[in-house]
Amino acid sequence: MTPAEQSRHAAEICRLAPVVPVLVIDDLAHARPLAEALVAGGLPALEVTLRTPAALDAIRAMAEVPGGVVGAGTLLTPADVKAAKAAGAKFGVSPGATDRLIAACEDEGLPLLPGAATASEIMVLLEKGYTVQKFFPAEQAGGAAYLKSIGSPIPQVSFCPTGGISLKLAPDYLALKNILCVGGSWVAPKDAMERGDWATITTLAREAAALSR
Repeated sequence: MTPAEQSRHAAEICRLAPVVPVLVIDDLAHARPLAEALVAGGLPALEVTLRTPAALDAIRAMAEVPGGVVGAGTLLTPADVKAAKAAGAKFGVSPGATDRLIAACEDEGLPLLPGAATASEIMVLLEKGYTVQKFFPAEQAGGAAYLKSIGSPIPQVSFCPTGGISLKLAPDYLALKNILCVGGSWVAPKDAMERGDWATITTLAREAAALSR
């Protein structure tokens, strides 16, 4: 799967909802009910970060939830890409991009949302064919103002900004022409997961899904 083809698939996924939940799952038992709660609230695209021992098993469990499209975040190595695809991930997200990571996604046929934070990084990825990219870390790297500025000289690239974005900040990003969606963790608070309060998470998801773009 070429980078251009990956970006076409990534764009389709990003357009499913204005927010992609960025999920850190420590307890495998939380995986399926969390996915069900988020999908019920109108957020079908789910990014499970590969930051915990439970992450790959969580992807397997969440991939079985009807209506969900589960991806793997924090892809750093070709081994991560292979493991994520084997676990059932439909897309991948990385904080940056390397040639080896990109080659692995091409080989495995996994659509990648590669991370970039500077004009040069964005241009390098565009040269390779990635017209849909992750902007990370969004708030720390310049926020919505930066993305608005970069949209003038590089209008060919659309973004999913992630990092420090909240419900309050999300509308500033979603109002921009070069933003497809935002990534955020606020829709799945750790304390709510630990309590098994899936109704609260569904409510937060509905609130996020109602954001305009």
